[in-house]
Amino acid sequence: MDKYIINGGKPLHGEVTISGAKNAAVAVIPAAILCDEPCRIENVPNISDVSLIANILRGLGAIVKRVNKNTLEIDSRPIHTFSAVDDSVRGMRASYYLIGALLGRFHNARVALPGGCNFGIRPIDQHLKGFAALGANCELKGGGIVEATSDTKLHGGNVYFDTVSVGSTMNIMLAAVKAEGQTIIENAAKEPHIVDLANFLNSMGANIRGAGTDVIKIRGVDYLHGVTYSIIPDQIEAGTYMAAAVATRGSLLVKNVTPKHLDSITAKLADIGVEVEEYDEAVRIDASQRPLRSCNIKTMPHPGFPTDCQPQFVAMLSTLEGTSIVTENVWDNRYQYVRELLLMGAKISVEGRVAVIEGVRELHGAPVKATDLRAGAALIIAGLVASGVTEIGSINYIERGYEEIIDKFRALGADIKKQYVPDDEVATTA
Repeated sequence: MDKYIINGGKPLHGEVTISGAKNAAVAVIPAAILCDEPCRIENVPNISDVSLIANILRGLGAIVKRVNKNTLEIDSRPIHTFSAVDDSVRGMRASYYLIGALLGRFHNARVALPGGCNFGIRPIDQHLKGFAALGANCELKGGGIVEATSDTKLHGGNVYFDTVSVGSTMNIMLAAVKAEGQTIIENAAKEPHIVDLANFLNSMGANIRGAGTDVIKIRGVDYLHGVTYSIIPDQIEAGTYMAAAVATRGSLLVKNVTPKHLDSITAKLADIGVEVEEYDEAVRIDASQRPLRSCNIKTMPHPGFPTDCQPQFVAMLSTLEGTSIVTENVWDNRYQYVRELLLMGAKISVEGRVAVIEGVRELHGAPVKATDLRAGAALIIAGLVASGVTEIGSINYIERGYEEIIDKFRALGADIKKQYVPDDEVATTA
């Protein structure tokens, strides 16, 4: 079992190039199941979640070739089953996109409920409600397996989500893209990766309008042709490096980004006093010369502040003078990492969905453990600020979603390394 070792206290300076968006890739890759020809997907982040979903497709019978570390070629024509129930499927949240993709292609899907990050309740009731509106009979079987079946081709329908849900929106898009007639999704999520999925499907011949608004209209088609497609940059990765640079009072040029996708993030950085400059495909921030102040943050669906940047910003805010209040409005239990920050000297109190952060003069290194992907990123940020040595365990969570995170931080001046810990040593110290 590996861990990260960080010697903190060094400001980050330099340039970082952002990888393809994880949250887009893990939906675009299953969407290739619907393609009637081979397709090529570029700017794919080289992360463990991508490797996992690619292997799941291989297990279904698809031919998936890694052309280079950031490009996949997928031929889904040989897929011979609509059942995906092994342990690898349970290993990641985004595997639920297999339900929509398999249902859209075969009118049947049998998929194990996913795992992934360890926070909050991830209900799929809105997914099942949407599938039912398209004519599928949905059942939750024993062992956490979802079965969605239809004796005939799916038909268009009207889907109104009770709550804004990214996963539900994307899953119904996948199921509806080849359905008979028109599907209308109301109260749809608007995240950039939803637009990216729609663009990928449309580039293959789908007819999807309104992605990025709260009403999406899908006119079913019979055939999706092959395409070469490039995934959008990862705005959450960009926000992570920005938060780290601010926490260490550094400066950073963040390259290969879409600045408008970062508006809610850069607005908060400007609020606390960070100098922000936007370019066509880059953002420069500087926190090295100006006094910084606390702020309040409320996570919201896009275009609000992203929940996936909440832990990183809490770590950053813990280094700022004054009191900050963070309200988590998306997930119900996303503060598990706070106890780890407390071990490092942070002063944070949590009541329900609200965290109150009292800035401290100094964090100190400590052995801590990542509780989920973004929590792990928050611990890295805290470790980069802290005096002394920080050891972060359970880094498999972090490597689910960040490409070459050690190399990227080291290029910015961080003293961080990955260390292998033999399993017998872990067992002895557990």
